[in-house]
Amino acid sequence: MQQLLTRAPAKVNLTLRVLRRRTDGLHDLASLVVFAGTADLLSLRPADVSGLTVSGPGAEAAGATADNLVLKAVDRLAAALPGLRTGAFHLVKRLPVAAGLGGGSADAAAALRLLARLNGLPAAHPAVMAAARATGADVPVCLDPRARFMAGTGERLSAPLALPPLFAVLVNCRAAVPTGPVFQGLGLAPGADLAGPPPLDSVPAEPAALLRRLAEAGNDLEPPAEALAPGITEAKARLAAAPEALLVRMSGSGATVFALTADCRAAARLARRIAAERPDWWVRPTVLG
Repeated sequence: MQQLLTRAPAKVNLTLRVLRRRTDGLHDLASLVVFAGTADLLSLRPADVSGLTVSGPGAEAAGATADNLVLKAVDRLAAALPGLRTGAFHLVKRLPVAAGLGGGSADAAAALRLLARLNGLPAAHPAVMAAARATGADVPVCLDPRARFMAGTGERLSAPLALPPLFAVLVNCRAAVPTGPVFQGLGLAPGADLAGPPPLDSVPAEPAALLRRLAEAGNDLEPPAEALAPGITEAKARLAAAPEALLVRMSGSGATVFALTADCRAAARLARRIAAERPDWWVRPTVLG
């Protein structure tokens, strides 16, 4: 069989509400998640032994392949399904690491999709879903990368949402922000709720109305993330000052920031300007959906 190939698109949190810190130390979240046109690429060549190689601009930052979530996902699915066919994976790493874009989770989900295809399994097979949950909180939503509400620790997903295309610019200031310290920065004791408005639970189909609803929501992790990585504040300020920007927000636990624009031309124009001002940053115009 020839090699199989799939994209691992960046996950973007349009909204992120932290509801509480549970007594087990985890946090209950409510988030509107979409996926970008910008993506890593993952291929699988069937073989007797599984393995992983990594190339691309983000290969070095991805770290040791033994720690990569791709192989962790493979191991979890193989443990659940003895005799699972596997092989040699190759990851082209384009997304920044520890960036609030779910890059590692998207890669792991892509590996599970490829293994499901190789073994004639539906992507929603219980063992595939269980392997996704066991690999990481964001992996389940990345298995079928379409816009959804995500709740709990990532295990509760809505049906896919019909959102209009959202034109955007993604900007990462090249600061790797570990998720744990960001959540610790909220200062929540076990069992404590985080005060704030109710989470977004519905989305209008009309673009202007959707933009208004998004503006009313936010990302509770922005303040602690900015305290750890001041470059996030600069990126937000540069985007917010741009006439093309309709909404500016951080994704996930940072450090990537996005700006929504009216159309693809505005996104491309804004991306070119930010990249010229800060050539050391990662800047991509894209479409979210």
